[in-house]
Amino acid sequence: MSPMGMKKIDKIVKNHQDGAIINLFVTPGAQSIVFPAGYNKWRRCIEMKVHSPAKGNRANKDVIKTIADYLDKPVEDVYVVTGVKNREKTIFIKGVSADIVSQRLEESLDGL
Repeated sequence: MSPMGMKKIDKIVKNHQDGAIINLFVTPGAQSIVFPAGYNKWRRCIEMKVHSPAKGNRANKDVIKTIADYLDKPVEDVYVVTGVKNREKTIFIKGVSADIVSQRLEESLDGL
């Protein structure tokens, strides 16, 4: 288990009857896309950096595509549930369990 600990991940990734929900904090306009970029303990969310600016929904499209690629899901299965115009977002991923998402994030964040 990473230094982050499963209890923290459990507060970020939750089960939904049709998939999983992740809490994110997104930084638009970054040099490159980074996901996961870390754990924000104050906001209790996973950090993400996207290249696109927060104009014309472009940053949200980067978020959706990046998470879909990360979890090997089609972009049609990833939705921004809350925070469309905010850096804090709730993302829904259809057809994947919270356990799988948590495990992938734990592996990626190990050592951060």
